[in-house]
This record gives sequence, C-alpha cells and structure tokens, in this order.
Amino acid sequence: MSRFALIKAVLGPIMRLMFRPQVEGAEHIPGDGPVILAGNHLTFIDSMILPLVCDRQVFFIGKDEYVTGKGLKGRVMAWFFTGVGMIPVDRDGGRGGVAALMTGRRVLEEGRVFGIYPEGTRSPDGRLYRGRTGIARLTLMTGAPVVPFAMIGTDRLQPGGAGLPRPGKVTVRFGEAMEFSRYEGMDRDRYVLRAVTDSVMSEVMRLSGQEYVDMYASKAKAAA
Repeated sequence: MSRFALIKAVLGPIMRLMFRPQVEGAEHIPGDGPVILAGNHLTFIDSMILPLVCDRQVFFIGKDEYVTGKGLKGRVMAWFFTGVGMIPVDRDGGRGGVAALMTGRRVLEEGRVFGIYPEGTRSPDGRLYRGRTGIARLTLMTGAPVVPFAMIGTDRLQPGGAGLPRPGKVTVRFGEAMEFSRYEGMDRDRYVLRAVTDSVMSEVMRLSGQEYVDMYASKAKAAA
C-alpha cells in the first residue's frame, strides 16, 4: 500500500467525520491522463481536504517550510504533506516561480493530476482575487485540461488560516473540464495568458459564488 493510500485509509474517515465534505462534480475529473485542478484558496486546510476527496492522487506545490519543521510535529507534517502529494519548493527565492512552473509541467507530462491555486496565496478576506498566469502557461505548454474547483466553507472552520480547525461542513465543487487547444503554441503571448487565466477564474467564481476583486491577493495583503 502506498503512503497516499495509507493516509486516505487512516485519515480519510476522520477528515470526513470532522469536515463532512460534500463533493459535487467529481465526475468531471478524468480517470487518467494529465489534468490541472485549479481553484480558490481560503485557508490552510484546503490543501488537506482536496487530496482526500479525489480518487486520483493530486500533486501540488507547497512551501518548503511545511517539510522542514523540527521535532515530532515537524516530522508528522512532512510525512503527511509529502505523502498526499505536496512537492516542496522554495517559493521565496528569485526563481521560485520558475521552479514551481517547471515542477507542475513535469507532473503533467508524467500523466498525473496537478493542483494549483491561481491566486498564488490565500484570500485575505474570503473574496476571489485575480489569478496569476502560471495556470495558463501550464495548460498551454502541456495540453492538459483544466478542471476548475471551489472550496466552500473552509474559511469558517479555520478563520485566518491558523490554529486548529473546528468541525463543520464544507463543500468541494468541481466544474466541467476546460481545454485551450485553440491557443496551442501561444504560451508566451501575455494577452492570451491573461485571457486563459481570466476564463478559468470566471469559472471558479461561478462555482464558489465569491465576490471577485481585480487585483492580486498579495497586493491586498501588503496594503492591509
């Protein structure tokens, strides 16, 4: 049994009991081949719930600090996150964005599922912020379809993304797969990248029901 299967078998029932996830539209995720899952990011536990509600293993980029902690807590976090599919990347460095993009490309070229939060960081206030164009570059470089998703209610269980989450009900809603083959070979055209990104974010907004803010979440946080 793989570590991912073990984690789902052991922690899956506990997570379902604690968060009572209602999953909608999971049939839109292809059973094989590369696919990008792109959604909103409300709080820390999004990255715990998403892998556990998908039949296929979801690989995603995470801060390397999640796997470099000290003591028992640090070892448990490293074991869990690398087990469910987190790939640690130093995103604070000058080449962090490039490393994340290339990691995602490798995962997709291996025919796997890659999860991404186009906002780039957690929403500071529950609204949906402008997507960064890495999602567009990934789908255009690899030809992988994009399945938009929405996390609903996770921010009520873990406000601010810190501390232990409280029990409650969450919804994970997946939309129909989106493909952008008409833009093949245009992954360096910034207008195309913005158009593709905005179309994905429009679907995420429709699924989540969030208010949209046409600015980057990182700028909103910096201005707060």
